[in-house]
Amino acid sequence: MPKVQYGDKVIEYTFLPKEGLKSHYISVQKDTGVMLKGSPVPLEKEQAFILKKARWILEKMELVEAIGYDDIVTGSRIPYLGKKYYVELFVKQDLDEVTIDFTESKFKVLVPKDQNIQDTLKGAFEDFFRAKAQEKILPRVKKWAKKTGLDFKDVKIRKLEKRWGSCTPTNSILINIDAIKLPFSLIDYLIVHELVHTKVKNHSKEFWAELSKHIPNWKEMDDKMYGMKL
Repeated sequence: MPKVQYGDKVIEYTFLPKEGLKSHYISVQKDTGVMLKGSPVPLEKEQAFILKKARWILEKMELVEAIGYDDIVTGSRIPYLGKKYYVELFVKQDLDEVTIDFTESKFKVLVPKDQNIQDTLKGAFEDFFRAKAQEKILPRVKKWAKKTGLDFKDVKIRKLEKRWGSCTPTNSILINIDAIKLPFSLIDYLIVHELVHTKVKNHSKEFWAELSKHIPNWKEMDDKMYGMKL
């Protein structure tokens, strides 16, 4: 696998030849890692593309890795609203179900004894994040709808495999439950992006022009979101 050195970091990447593309594109995903797509070029030019976006790539690698977590143990760090928080587990004999207490600095988690702890923990955290998404994201959708004048039918929090969000043909907005792990700046960008789809269903020039009315720095936000599909 080709790689480049950026400061004290090494970035490994895969090159995927795509004839006909006018530019070269970089994506960062949990399952495929860093991928450069485009027409075949010499190795030196591949590496130049990667180095040019190295800081962005490293930021995305950290966030992508954080979005999906493996075993949850004391010392794990789980992302929430753009930051990673320490996890501390406490096993309780007389407990029937997992309880999660977020103290603004860490997750204090009480777990029952003699259960399939990892499955139970992951389910509990998904329930926790779903509730937090309902609490914190839904009001922001309403706020942005009022601010932009873009109306929607309803909004639902869903477990989406490949997208952060979507807008249906009937203007129902779907938000990925994992969006609650992003910073509010990206949550707001995601919300407005989907609200604009209530007016323009594709990614035409009209769409980006409408988006720029409400998010002037949309290019910066879109760049941060690009490659973060799950």
